Amino acid sequence: MTTNNSSDISRPTVAVVACSDYSTQNVESAVQKQFALLSKDIKISKGDKVLLKPNFIVPKPADQAAQTHPAVILAVAKVVKELGAKPFVGDSPAWGDISNCIQALELEEPLKKLEVPIRQLDKPVNKKIAGSNIGISSVALKADKIINLPKFKAHQQLAATFAIKNMFGCVAGKRKVYWHFAKGGSPDDFCSMLVGIYKLLDPVVTIIDGIVAMEGSGPINGTPKNLGVLIGSSDPVACERVCCELVKFNPNDLPVMTIAKRFGLGCGDLEQINIVGDDHRKLVCSDFVPSKQTPLRFTFFRICKSIIKQICILTKSAISRRNHLN
Repeated sequence: MTTNNSSDISRPTVAVVACSDYSTQNVESAVQKQFALLSKDIKISKGDKVLLKPNFIVPKPADQAAQTHPAVILAVAKVVKELGAKPFVGDSPAWGDISNCIQALELEEPLKKLEVPIRQLDKPVNKKIAGSNIGISSVALKADKIINLPKFKAHQQLAATFAIKNMFGCVAGKRKVYWHFAKGGSPDDFCSMLVGIYKLLDPVVTIIDGIVAMEGSGPINGTPKNLGVLIGSSDPVACERVCCELVKFNPNDLPVMTIAKRFGLGCGDLEQINIVGDDHRKLVCSDFVPSKQTPLRFTFFRICKSIIKQICILTKSAISRRNHLN
């Protein structure tokens, strides 16, 4: 393990902070420590409009570990506000919309009390990425800064998702399903797109929620797994590499790591990473269950099924809101 000394000044820094549970006090303390350890890398100015980009994939409650935990989102929002910036929470979930996911996490009122708005990442603008015109949300593009807040998960198509893939949520609406079909025939093509999206949006920092991760059939139907850790860095690849170390995954099994190296994004060499904070060796999980891998490309049937599921979730949500108003 590298340590924090003068010889590490040019190396990417990854902050590893132990956090045993999602109690407000523990999470706020861990997030504050993350920001302190990464203070030289986190460039946020007073008045900046800062997109907090969690992993809102499907409206499931916090205890199912499918989404970034609300305690982490709230703690980051508080720190950003203390810096004099203006945070807002935004995403474009694969199923439902951001309001459905916020409701499932019981996050609406806490955000309202903090005066932190929520925004659907919609209104796409085509950007040339990996040889294709990809509709990236103008809401994300107009943010002054972005803080990436992924969930630590095993993944059935990409082995694991730690840092980079979360920015795919800035692709507006069901276009994500289309790109799984269009680019999914080749892991290289799909991951080149993911890396291109990350480079375009260039989050100022990534803080990964690994307090309770998801093992097995991620990114939606896996099993919660207590890891008790937050992992943060301005270098997403260094984050991914340290996450691999925490669960004993071979980084060469993660196609996004291979493509990131090819495109010169970040540092995937553990020996060149300056790991600070708590001793990551004491936080290693030796029995984290990987996902059984399935094809990356979505079939036409799966696309239809996804669209039907989306319609059902949005219809149910609209009926619920109407009944609430009545």
